[in-house]
Amino acid sequence: MGFTIYPAIDIRDGKCVRLIQGDYNQETIFHDSPLEMAKKWVIEGASWLHLVDLDGARSGELTNSGVIASIAKESGVSVQVGGGVRDLERLEYLLSLGVKRVIIGSAAIDNPTFVKEALAKYGKQIAIGLDARDGYVATHGWLNQGTTTAVELAKQMADYGATTFIVTDIAKDGLLSGVNSDIAIQIAKSSGGQVIASGGVATTKDIEQLKSLEAQGITGVIVGKALYTGAVKLADVLGEVNR
Repeated sequence: MGFTIYPAIDIRDGKCVRLIQGDYNQETIFHDSPLEMAKKWVIEGASWLHLVDLDGARSGELTNSGVIASIAKESGVSVQVGGGVRDLERLEYLLSLGVKRVIIGSAAIDNPTFVKEALAKYGKQIAIGLDARDGYVATHGWLNQGTTTAVELAKQMADYGATTFIVTDIAKDGLLSGVNSDIAIQIAKSSGGQVIASGGVATTKDIEQLKSLEAQGITGVIVGKALYTGAVKLADVLGEVNR
């Protein structure tokens, strides 16, 4: 598969925003048009984009489908999308928009039967989103703290057929404080799957560190705030990683 850098585009009220540790009260709007941000990252070399429907994650309502559809159709690259995917109808609708990979998060806890059915039907088109705080999975836009560990859930989902996991350390997210590679490695080992790390990327060195773990199952990284603040230049880091 190789190592992939996924620029993050978080969508709320139709705008491209960033939150700190998933706190909806700590929001920064970076652009009124998520599509224009998508095009910018593609011009700089992105081969995949990571989209999160923050409204969907919180309410379960798919209020940003028009924006997601436009990015999937007009960006020219593969797109993965998460946020509020809690049934087969929603999943199939996103795939119909041209989304390449759908991320299932909260439903892995709330409705494992649906996830099992989805994995049986769509397999590699699905990623399991594991958002962890102190090792335990948080759900519904990180508002609810659960009692299941990310490692336990990864094992269960792998038994259901999951092969791709997106692992976010909530404590790191949006703070530019460095990545938590330990939990990503734990998930890769326990699941036997491919892990995309997320949360805390501050510098190109953070990305290079994760790239060095590719043999241990770390196959990508999602980069958000560091790109938007200019701390990481996408074209430069792609050049470093792909040398």
